[in-house]
Amino acid sequence: MKGVNVATPDTQSENSEPVKRTRAAKKTESTPAAGDGPNGVEMTTTDAPERSRTSRSAQQRETPASSNYPGSPYAAGVYRGVADSVAGQRLLAFDEDKRRARSLGMFVTAALLVGGLLGGTAGGAFAIWNLSSRGLVTPGVTSPETITVNSPMQASEITAVAATAMPSVVTIEVAGDNGAGSGSGVIIEQSGYVMTNAHVVSIGSEEPFMRVTMSDGRLFEATVVGRDVLSDIAVIKISNDGPFEVMALGDSSRLNVGDQTIAIGAPLSLPGTVTSGIVSAMNRSITVGASEVPGEEDGQFDFDLPGGSPMTGTSISLPVIQTDASINPGNSGGALLNRNGELIGVNVAIASTGGQGSGSIGLGFAIPVNFAIRIAQEIMAGGQASHGLLGALVTDAQSVAAATVTGAYIDSVTPGGAADISGLRAGDVVTRFNGLPVTNRIDLTAQVRTLSGGTKATMTYVRGGNSYTVEVTLGNLG
Repeated sequence: MKGVNVATPDTQSENSEPVKRTRAAKKTESTPAAGDGPNGVEMTTTDAPERSRTSRSAQQRETPASSNYPGSPYAAGVYRGVADSVAGQRLLAFDEDKRRARSLGMFVTAALLVGGLLGGTAGGAFAIWNLSSRGLVTPGVTSPETITVNSPMQASEITAVAATAMPSVVTIEVAGDNGAGSGSGVIIEQSGYVMTNAHVVSIGSEEPFMRVTMSDGRLFEATVVGRDVLSDIAVIKISNDGPFEVMALGDSSRLNVGDQTIAIGAPLSLPGTVTSGIVSAMNRSITVGASEVPGEEDGQFDFDLPGGSPMTGTSISLPVIQTDASINPGNSGGALLNRNGELIGVNVAIASTGGQGSGSIGLGFAIPVNFAIRIAQEIMAGGQASHGLLGALVTDAQSVAAATVTGAYIDSVTPGGAADISGLRAGDVVTRFNGLPVTNRIDLTAQVRTLSGGTKATMTYVRGGNSYTVEVTLGNLG
């Protein structure tokens, strides 16, 4: 009777077997076979099906089947929706890993793709582990030759760019008869040619003593191959022939305002410093102090050397990329990179509100790589770089009462010079050069200097209220 009482409340079909079991147990208890023990044959034959049914029941609990009740989390529609959502998130993470892989180079691409198959976050961890196994990224270890990563799964795209580009950025220590200081440089040839700023390697009247520190801690002496003060670009040669890691080159003509930037250098003698920001402005022109250059007006832009004396004298006009990535004294000559780890500029100057020695105020400037690399290659080829010459004396149109538009006002032209031949006359206002806007004399001077002598360019000017566009063949500034 006890077995029957247990079975009575559940009379649905799915409980039919427990009812049979109870009846079998009741029969065994009421009619035991003679000579059998307390566990007779009847009890033994009913225990085996019980274990089988228990196993099937546990299996059903571990893998729930779809339910016909629409509110159940295992209802077909709900369960498929959750599964699709999870699969979608994994696909998004996989696509993001593939995009990041392109920033890390071919040897890391496979790691990221495999990591993506393992699943988004795990994939990122696998990629950083792959870098660590090659000695480029060491989790939790601070070393001159490594990028510290304490949380590999949270590593960013900037971490990847820094790990890729750091071996191609060097710290340059300079000592001369007028002081000492340090700056940065970028390796542009496997044999040890380094591009930097001319002001970094110009201390005193004599050739300075230079020592280069690699990202892995190696030290080498270096000598100056050549300087170009009009572009503030210089090339030095490491005493060892390498091979050294060469920096990948980008295309500064394809930059947009808002593009991500990463600066690497040795600000204030702190090598391996990485900062990031965006391209704040393009086609900006500035003046910076330089020696041995025909006079142009000084501006509020500094590139002094930490521990040394700032360069003084007249100034030069430079076309620059403006960025809010933090740049300080010592970053000069270092790399400004895009999100792919490619060189887009050579850091050169910062805006200042308090004179020499001021730190970053979020206004940093870099020489566009297309201009800088042309000068460096010409220095390596023959020791002297070429610059365009317009052959005109110009001033800011805004300072002229008769001017009706902003631009570069032509005070006079040199007879037989490029401006004269093209038909430019005193009183004209140049508003565009090679398609780029000209808002003052610095813009025009800077853009002319970016081109080599003999280059053909277009120039738009205003005369008598009318606009004209002419082609000009630039002279050569010796």
